[in-house]
Amino acid sequence: MPDRIETPGRRTVIAGLLALPALHVGRARAQEAGTLRVGDQKGGNQSLILASGVLRESPLRVEWAQFAAAAPLAEALNADAIDIGGIGDAPFAFAHAAGAPIRVVGATRSSGRSTALLVHGDAPYRRFADLKGKRIGTGKGSVGHFLAVAAREQAGLGRRDVQIVFLSPAEAKSAFASRQIDAWSSWGQYVYLAEAQDKARILLDGRGLMSGLSFQAATQPAIAGKRAEITEFLRLWAEALRWGDRNLDRYAQSWARETGVTEEVARRTLDARGFLPVPVDEQVIATQQRTVDLYTREGLLPAGVDVRGSFDPSFNAYSS
Repeated sequence: MPDRIETPGRRTVIAGLLALPALHVGRARAQEAGTLRVGDQKGGNQSLILASGVLRESPLRVEWAQFAAAAPLAEALNADAIDIGGIGDAPFAFAHAAGAPIRVVGATRSSGRSTALLVHGDAPYRRFADLKGKRIGTGKGSVGHFLAVAAREQAGLGRRDVQIVFLSPAEAKSAFASRQIDAWSSWGQYVYLAEAQDKARILLDGRGLMSGLSFQAATQPAIAGKRAEITEFLRLWAEALRWGDRNLDRYAQSWARETGVTEEVARRTLDARGFLPVPVDEQVIATQQRTVDLYTREGLLPAGVDVRGSFDPSFNAYSS
């Protein structure tokens, strides 16, 4: 199996995006309001916002675009095919370093428990050091990638001591089930689905290793031209996050229907996430710099990347 499986190019990604049907939500006078193009990943903000009902009383029109992972979502932001989208700290680091004209306008923090390193249930591994010489599947630049590198550094192993194989979530699931990889560094529902379907065992999770940060990233043209729409979306998003935290069972039922997983998997996924909004402040910026620095040590990002200019705290009053 190759170490790198190529993903579709920009034209393919954007063509698929533009072919997606738009979902417009809002009350009767919504046609008079501005429209915001929002990128999401399955089971993400669209599921939360619609389940919470916060859009019912808002004039905002939202066009949702779904992506399989953060990398194509970041590419759509870079191509100005969407205005704003939810993205983890690790994939945002790569997008910013590549020069994407995007800024963080909202942030959440969790414990990191929803990102985990999986091994087969009958495998003898009890700590990361036991994976020396083994193959770990994950998405390049993903939160799973960050966890694998951070855990390897904590274990005192070098880059050549384990082989990281870059795969999409679907490819990684197949490779894990067929034992072409020894471990899978994954996140969200993929973790708990693998436990249920593939007899996976969590070797470790992101607590104490990861920042737990996720972002709402907007394009610079959208920040300049759709400030009112972004402000309203961030207000609704923060309200929906607090609703989800207070109504986990109801949220899990809705989430299970949308994603097709069992309610048990849905509840475990959402409980592990535990996202709540936080202000874009000096602590968030410093934490993101440490994420970038890890990838620089790994040789995946150039030296000297300064994240400060990639944050816009002017929306804090609405997003936290």
